[in-house]
Amino acid sequence: MQQLLQQAQKMQQDLAVAQEELAATEVEGQAGGGLVKATVTGSGELRALAIDPKAVDPEDTETLADLIVAAVQAANENAQQLQQQKLGPLAQGLGGMPGLPF
Repeated sequence: MQQLLQQAQKMQQDLAVAQEELAATEVEGQAGGGLVKATVTGSGELRALAIDPKAVDPEDTETLADLIVAAVQAANENAQQLQQQKLGPLAQGLGGMPGLPF
């Protein structure tokens, strides 16, 4: 029983380290063939937004808004994939303990 508790403790520590790594890792998403790029952390925090001047049309701000939303969504999807890669095996190893994100 003690060994099982030690394994669970180590897995929780590994999970915390992986979560810290995610918070420090940046991933990118883009839209409009790269006209709009969003950078988020692995935990989903928006860090940067780059807009190519070619995407800016004062007469059509709706398209620009759509490109921004699409780029942020793509970046968040990439962040979720990164979370699954880093946290998925750890969370599965803990057997879906309460309070875990998976």
